[in-house]
Amino acid sequence: MKRLQPVLTVVLLFGLLAGLLVAAAPYRFPPFAPESPVAPPGTRAAWVWSWAEPERMVAWSRTQGVRTLFVHVDRDARTNGDAARLLRLRALCDEAGIRLDALGGEPGWALDHTYAFAWRDTVVDLGLFRGLHLDVEPYLLPEWPSPRAVTGFLDLLDALRGGNLPLEADVPFWYHTVPVGTGTLADEVIARVDALTVMSYRDTATGILDVASDVLDRAGAAAVPVRLAVETQPLADCAYCSFSQRTVMEAALREVDAAGQRFAAFEGVAVHRYDTWTALPE
Repeated sequence: MKRLQPVLTVVLLFGLLAGLLVAAAPYRFPPFAPESPVAPPGTRAAWVWSWAEPERMVAWSRTQGVRTLFVHVDRDARTNGDAARLLRLRALCDEAGIRLDALGGEPGWALDHTYAFAWRDTVVDLGLFRGLHLDVEPYLLPEWPSPRAVTGFLDLLDALRGGNLPLEADVPFWYHTVPVGTGTLADEVIARVDALTVMSYRDTATGILDVASDVLDRAGAAAVPVRLAVETQPLADCAYCSFSQRTVMEAALREVDAAGQRFAAFEGVAVHRYDTWTALPE
């Protein structure tokens, strides 16, 4: 024990000295961890509803700044031959640094969740996707806006969220006009998803931002990222909702990118859809 006393004395003195030095030094806060920055200008995503040749699609996506592809997945993809093509597409997307999300949805899914669950199970079993991208649009139902349709849609979001794959949903810009309890449908949807794509279909930057600003503000307060979407196929009931020239659209989207930087939720622009986007004249 006597032999250990000098050693213990040194240890104690060292500890005391270290404590005094720490006490004398100014306190340093841990490094500040800023929130995720908004998407940089040029960040794009695209819907792929119809099958396209993977090499060409990925090459085009790279030139256009596409970082995420929402690729439609049939609930029978495991048995109808799509699995091999999707596997090839995932490999190409990985090489190009493009995220691959599974796209699916029909208005009827809001009332009957059976097909939605079958789709989700297929996507999970394939193991090729980074997230679920839901395009249900329940307002196209004859029952809309009955409580059954609204509640059924929200119940569907509850059921699909919380697994291994994050959930992103397409929404119109006007959900804040639909009352739900003491709040709005916009708030209820935001509370149930990991990200949103708002269908801000207008053919000018000002129009896009005007209709999307409410969703951007609400989602920003909830720290939910939002993509703004533009349309490239003609809509018979809305002449000012679609772009018909690529250069015009690109100029407008540069304005959206710049203005979007002031919104904490801004996650870039999604283009609907790949086949009509690539066919746009200059």
